[in-house]
Amino acid sequence: MVEKVTNEIVQWLRNTVREAGVHGLVTGVSGGLDSAVVAHLIQRAFPGNSLAVIMPLNSNPEDMEHAEKVIKTSGISRVSVDLTATHQTMYGQIKEKLQENNTYQPQRDQMADANLRARLRMSTLYTVAAHYGYLVTGTDNAAEWYTGYFTKHGDGGVDILPLVDFLKHEVKEMGEYLGVPQEILDKQPSADLWEGQTDEAELGTTYAKIDAYLKGEDIPEKDKEIIQQLHSRTAHKRNLAKQFHRPR
Repeated sequence: MVEKVTNEIVQWLRNTVREAGVHGLVTGVSGGLDSAVVAHLIQRAFPGNSLAVIMPLNSNPEDMEHAEKVIKTSGISRVSVDLTATHQTMYGQIKEKLQENNTYQPQRDQMADANLRARLRMSTLYTVAAHYGYLVTGTDNAAEWYTGYFTKHGDGGVDILPLVDFLKHEVKEMGEYLGVPQEILDKQPSADLWEGQTDEAELGTTYAKIDAYLKGEDIPEKDKEIIQQLHSRTAHKRNLAKQFHRPR
C-alpha cells in the first residue's frame, strides 16, 4: 500500500511539473520528518532536477546534522543558505522602530520573530526556485493543514503540497519505506522556531489525537475542543486573501 501511494505521489509530481512548464522541484530541508519525506519524493520524481535547501537560523545543531543525513540518504542535490545574520538585521531594525514608536509588544515578540524566520525561508526558496525554474514544494501534512499549524506566507507559502492529504502516522510510514534515517522517524516534531520548541507543546494536543479526530474516531473532549478551535481560528490561512468586490 505504501509503495503504491508513494509511486502515485511521484507520478503526480512529474505531471504537475510538466503542466506548469517548469524544470523541477525545490524544497526546504529542516531535519524533520515531513521535509525528509518530501526530499526523498522529489528526488525520486526528478533525480537530476530536484534541490534541497538547508536554511540554518540559530538552528539546533542536531537538526542540521539530520538535514545532512537526509541529503545523503535521498541523494538529492543541496544548497545551504545561512539566514542568521539576515534575520538579526531585519528583526533588529523592526524591533528598534517599534520601540521608538512605543508600539513594541514584548508578549508578541516570540511569535513575530518565529513567523519572520518562516517567511525568510519562504523568500529564500522562491529566490532559489526562480534561478532554477523550479516549483517550491511544501511539507505540510493533513494534521498541520487542518489545524493551521503553519506560518501564513511562510512555510504555508508554496506552489504544491504532496503530503497535505496524509496523516502524520502515514507520513511516518512513507518515511520508513523511503529510507528516512531512524533518528528522524523517532524525533519529536519541531518547526525550529525557537530553542526547545516542539509542535505538540505549541498545539496543545498530539498528532496522534489530531490523526484520530480526522479519521472520525473518538478522542477526549478537551482535545476535540482544541482541534476545532485551531481549525476555526486559522481558516484565513487556508484561503486566498479576503477580497472586496464592488457592486455590479
